[in-house]
Amino acid sequence: MVFDMEFQHYSVMLNECLDGLNINPTGIYVDGTLGGAGHSYQIAKRLSKEGKLIAIDKDLDAIAVSKERLKEFDNVIFVHNDYKNLPEILDELGIDKVDGILLDLGVSSYQLDNRSRGFSYIGDADLDMRMNREQSLTAKEVVNNYSIEKLTKIFFEYGEEKFSKKIAANIVKERPIETTGELAAIIEKSYPAAVRFKGGNPCKRVFQAIRIEVNEELEGLYDSLLKMARRLKSKGRMCVITFHSLEDRITKNVFQYLYCDCICPPHQPICTCDKQREVEIITRKPIVATDKELQENKRSQSAKLRIIEKI
Repeated sequence: MVFDMEFQHYSVMLNECLDGLNINPTGIYVDGTLGGAGHSYQIAKRLSKEGKLIAIDKDLDAIAVSKERLKEFDNVIFVHNDYKNLPEILDELGIDKVDGILLDLGVSSYQLDNRSRGFSYIGDADLDMRMNREQSLTAKEVVNNYSIEKLTKIFFEYGEEKFSKKIAANIVKERPIETTGELAAIIEKSYPAAVRFKGGNPCKRVFQAIRIEVNEELEGLYDSLLKMARRLKSKGRMCVITFHSLEDRITKNVFQYLYCDCICPPHQPICTCDKQREVEIITRKPIVATDKELQENKRSQSAKLRIIEKI
């Protein structure tokens, strides 16, 4: 769903998300990752005047553009914040429970395509990668100030990069590094020529890892998803779209924990945990993009959608 050239955003698995939310026209819904407002626009269209949409993003550019795109709706509340703070946001708004929550954990097309943001390894731009440009930590600081050990750990854990140590060593050797192009060149030369471009661009995993570190994308994600799910009304739905295995694993584990009736050790004869099932899992296997969507938007290729319903 492209609204304009300044802030393009294809809404990944849009119809699947709308079906998954099972929208009640008078309900309260949260889009925790507003982005280009593609999902939000379609949610708002399905709400009556009694309904409410809480649109959250930590990127002020996204909020500014989305306010214009959603100006026809007077029941949208815009919040400049991190979706992980949803319980606190709802408390401030005087809202106890909501009917649905949508999280699209990917980077928006605008952020990737806007060179000034420094997210992409295609082209050359200042190393930035901040989703919230009011924060101080940037990709430039990570690349130029982190130790070789810390860089190796980030590349291996967040990017699942098998040449992490070699790449980290070359980065430290070549400092200072100012731009995405300089960083990309270092990563490429760190790969053996025979496997350099097998399985896609060798820069993808390292850029992903740095972006995750800069924006603390995995920091507290498990606890945040757990707390958010518990703010759903009975029969309320939560849809989470992930784009890499680390996010998807965390989301899957949270949903499985919420589904469990008991978490006592298997050998324990009597349950003492008092854990009760809190949700039904709507998607036993994650939903992936259709062939048609993949033709229209390659960035949907790694997307996985998981859905739960509060009991």
